[in-house]
Amino acid sequence: MALPLDSDNPPMEARPVHDLPEGEHWRYEPKWDGFRCLAFRDGQNVELRSKSGQSLGRYFPDVAAALGTLKARQFVRNLAAEHPAVYILFDLLVGPNGKRLTDLPFTERRTALEAFFAKEDGGPAIRLSPSTPDRRVALGWLDQLGGDIDGMIAKRADLPYLGGSRDGMQKYKLTRTADCVVGGFRYNTKSPLVGSLLLGLYDDAGLLNHVGFTATLPARDKPELTRRLVKLVAPSGFTGRAPGGPSRWSTERSGEWQPLRPELVVEVRYDHVSESRFRHGTTLLRWRPDKAPRQCTFDQLPEPRGGALDLLEGSARAKAPPARKRGAGSL
Repeated sequence: MALPLDSDNPPMEARPVHDLPEGEHWRYEPKWDGFRCLAFRDGQNVELRSKSGQSLGRYFPDVAAALGTLKARQFVRNLAAEHPAVYILFDLLVGPNGKRLTDLPFTERRTALEAFFAKEDGGPAIRLSPSTPDRRVALGWLDQLGGDIDGMIAKRADLPYLGGSRDGMQKYKLTRTADCVVGGFRYNTKSPLVGSLLLGLYDDAGLLNHVGFTATLPARDKPELTRRLVKLVAPSGFTGRAPGGPSRWSTERSGEWQPLRPELVVEVRYDHVSESRFRHGTTLLRWRPDKAPRQCTFDQLPEPRGGALDLLEGSARAKAPPARKRGAGSL
């Protein structure tokens, strides 16, 4: 592509923090659940690149097609995708006239992005993320949306786009804990030892549903844990929703797992729930031999409140309800 920004240009990264930063140089955005990528267009050529530099176009051909319908013939947009194929724009690195914008401070790039978006009609598949300089408004979004977003992103408004650096952006993620039944496990790739535990929760009908996994298992514990798990192997493990199933990322390997009798309980830490599943891998905190598996139910998870996409439709400067004061890491 004949663009002033190479498609291998590394994306700007965020440094994890325990609380949102304060000060006049920061702007705040919701941290959307999804797959972050750079979208490039030059004429009829559209390319989606992941943070690792891999092409995502074959996984999201519908989004690539939607980007191809925009009037602008050249651009680079920084995207976050929310399944299924809803893409949220939060930065503009090359303007529609082909001018590189990465040396501009974020406030100017944001102004250019808003002007760009106002001239386009990407339909419901392409949305603009809200952004605010008011920390109180950002914390109000957290209170308002609860489990519908992944946390908050804070960006230095006065800095250029720092590809590959964490100096200009911070991420504040919500973290919670849940007690889950171990309904199955997967072996390590090319190893006879356990690689991950498959987690389940019981629904109101008494069915055990797969909700995610944890792979944070100490290497020294794996031989004994594997022997323990093998003794519990028995169908069907999960009596409700089972691991696997079709997705954009399914592979033959992803369907291989061993079902267990539902006798073991673990406490895990997670950051986000999407469609009643843990969006990312969880962290194993401890085993819970004191807790009955049937006590591990969905009522531990935050209720989705809805309205996250409605936030995209309104003004980023709209006032949110006053946020409660929090200490560091209190969420």
